[in-house]
Amino acid sequence: MIPAFLKAFAQVSDPTFRRVLALGVFGALVIFVLLNLTADWVLVQLQLFATGWLDTAAKVLGSLGSFLLTLLLFPAVASMIIGVLLDDVVRAVEARHYPDLPPARERPMSEDLATTARFAGKLILVNLLALPLYLILIWFGVGVVLYYVINGYLVGREYWELVALRRLTPEQADTLRRSRRLYLWLVGAGCAFLLSVPLVNLLAPLIATATMVHVFQALRSRDRAV
Repeated sequence: MIPAFLKAFAQVSDPTFRRVLALGVFGALVIFVLLNLTADWVLVQLQLFATGWLDTAAKVLGSLGSFLLTLLLFPAVASMIIGVLLDDVVRAVEARHYPDLPPARERPMSEDLATTARFAGKLILVNLLALPLYLILIWFGVGVVLYYVINGYLVGREYWELVALRRLTPEQADTLRRSRRLYLWLVGAGCAFLLSVPLVNLLAPLIATATMVHVFQALRSRDRAV
């Protein structure tokens, strides 16, 4: 697992990685600039209190709220945009480390969009449902452990499917995943940790994808050798 992560980090400077990261960051920046401009315009047009200083205070608080929301959600939105482009990352890793592989099944953009939306929705929903448990168990020192138990499984499975389904049928991918479920959970927990670190979480989808390519190829080779 550690060699897979090291190989992934070593390829961060790859032009494809840099292009996908730049598109994700730029796309999120454009979205939030437009949202903040729209919010500022709405606040200027509204006269909520018909009192000068109250309206000014509302505009200031509204602008501050929009800015804070941008800081909180920017990495998530950038990651969603990056998620649509992760097939390019997979191809770059395979071209550099596994050039003798036969052509993989190409995924249509609609499938990438659906996969990214499903993953983001599942991650948000499960963590919202688990939030009360996180808050309760944090007093016992195990809230963080539960977070990585849950997200290690979710992240590991989603990135596994992203990589494995390019070269295996769903049945083959699921069989191989089940035979190495603990190992893949550990890989997923490592990726979930990267996703939870500020600033690093912008790179995390790229690292997670590249790592899973190496993990997939290693497990597939072992499976063939048995």
